[in-house]
Amino acid sequence: MKRFGIFGLDTGNERLLRGSTPIALPPKPYAVLRYLVEHPGRLITHDELLEALWPETYVQPQVLRTYMLDLRKALNDDAGQPQFIQTVPKRGYRFLACVTESANGIDNATAEAAHTPPVPQGAPNSVPQLRPAAGIVNRHAELENLASHFASACAGTRQVAFITGEAGIGKTALLDAFCAQLRSATIARGQCVDGLSRKEQFYPVTEALGHLCASEDGEKACKILARMAPDWLAAMGRESPANSIQTGQRERMPGDLCAALEELAGEKPLVLVLEDLQWADDSTLHLVSALARRRAPARLMVIATYRPQHVAADHPLRELKQDLRMRRLCTELTLAPLARNAVRELIKLELLGRELEQSELPPGLIQFVHRRSEGNPLFVIAILEHLIAQQYLIHDSAIRQWRWLEGANPAEMEAGVPEGLAQMIEVEIARLSEQEQRMLEGASLMNFAFTTWAVAAALELDPAETEEAFQELARRLYFVERAGQDELPDGTDSTFYVFAHGLYREVLWQRQTEAKRARRHIRIAERLAKLFEGREGNVAREMAIHYEAAGNWPRAIASLRAAASHALDRRAHAEAAELLDHALQLTDRLREPEREQCVRDLSLHIQSARHAVSQSSEKELLTSTKA
Repeated sequence: MKRFGIFGLDTGNERLLRGSTPIALPPKPYAVLRYLVEHPGRLITHDELLEALWPETYVQPQVLRTYMLDLRKALNDDAGQPQFIQTVPKRGYRFLACVTESANGIDNATAEAAHTPPVPQGAPNSVPQLRPAAGIVNRHAELENLASHFASACAGTRQVAFITGEAGIGKTALLDAFCAQLRSATIARGQCVDGLSRKEQFYPVTEALGHLCASEDGEKACKILARMAPDWLAAMGRESPANSIQTGQRERMPGDLCAALEELAGEKPLVLVLEDLQWADDSTLHLVSALARRRAPARLMVIATYRPQHVAADHPLRELKQDLRMRRLCTELTLAPLARNAVRELIKLELLGRELEQSELPPGLIQFVHRRSEGNPLFVIAILEHLIAQQYLIHDSAIRQWRWLEGANPAEMEAGVPEGLAQMIEVEIARLSEQEQRMLEGASLMNFAFTTWAVAAALELDPAETEEAFQELARRLYFVERAGQDELPDGTDSTFYVFAHGLYREVLWQRQTEAKRARRHIRIAERLAKLFEGREGNVAREMAIHYEAAGNWPRAIASLRAAASHALDRRAHAEAAELLDHALQLTDRLREPEREQCVRDLSLHIQSARHAVSQSSEKELLTSTKA
């Protein structure tokens, strides 16, 4: 059973439940819902859905819209402010809700608790009542889920929970909010560090034990460690009552620490938090495995966070989590991006504060920030700070209101990436090989979506090798996702990909010099002309975009004229006029002798196109009147 909100997906009987009440749902919409629920928080493209559910059958993509209407009706989900299924325009869908696993409609933790010994005297056995968390929005379901598992831990059933999500999605904020409200538990918290944890065994565990020994329960913890795991105490630089010289020379045994932690949790529940487990050393992962598998009752809860984009298919953490989930020894909470209404609440919290919750926000601010951030809380805050720093967003102290800068250009507000985010993304990019970075830079020359043949053309690479390289990139990394397939005029196929986040694309685009971008754009345009030789008019508009981006104004104007000619052949007179108008604007970039002749020619063609538009409108009006 997979649970989200008040709903459950009974995968064994293939039915949707609201509480315990079945909801009628046809097989195909159910299959779509199941696929979305099994991949929460991730963009699922139209092509991926169609390929996964109808692998050998051609199905019109429009059929998905019908199924989504059925699902929204069954879930009572508002498309404008979704709680469950978010539509990503022209790309696909994303399941927003937190999904948890249950056994026969009962949480795994609860099911296991039924087979454990009696609860120790004085142990709480009910779900803690958590207050709304300060500083985070739209995570109450996740807090309640953690609270439920904590209650099971208090009842003697050890718990392991993985919290997953992209950088900035709010994993640490959720943990802070959860731990701040645990008054009846001992908390030990450690964090993996990229590049360091792999060099030092048990680095995050040692940090957590250090914090534990320095806490109000530290004296008791040190005594238990000195008695049951003296080597661990010595490794932290603390002397053990035993022979500290000899113990410090021996290898730290995970079994000793497991037994010590279980004894420490005997009187007071213990929560061990390990963050960024994607950078953990193998020894730390083995310890987590041991803590999860031990059969003795323990009032112990292990919470680990990690970023899925850093966990490749062959990563030991992926193998560990899959094995524990198969044995029902862990649960996973995937944090989805914030929906627009949640972004609104976060913006109000950041700009207005809780005492001014009823104040007005500038019109269009919520839509702008939600579109740019794509629901990532860290990105939301960074974009707000960027707008304020650039004085696009101004606080009027006289009326105590935020407002847009008068005459602010939307294109200028869109340009650039907040400095802090750019640095964070640069760190992510720097982890890639030089060839991978170069390929992603080439991909950024297109818009949000790109084809592998265009990247190969921009970088002068072999198309087949580029195709294979992007398949591997999409498998291992978070940067790009497969979005579809396109057949080229020469009969070969080329895959479409999309960037996981628009801001990643912008940083990759900005990394390239203007001259380098220009050369690469021209190569793409020239490759388009070669692919569609004899039918250049079909792609002339796209060629013009690349020539314009390269600053090659004569070729950009020539391509726009070719596109206009193609539009006229199709009797699309309004489109032709629009293309010619744009070409006329570009003539300002030409030198004077060339510019004068070009303006005369374009003006004549524009007049002809507009006359055709006028005649077409008159015919339509006459036909309408006669009817």
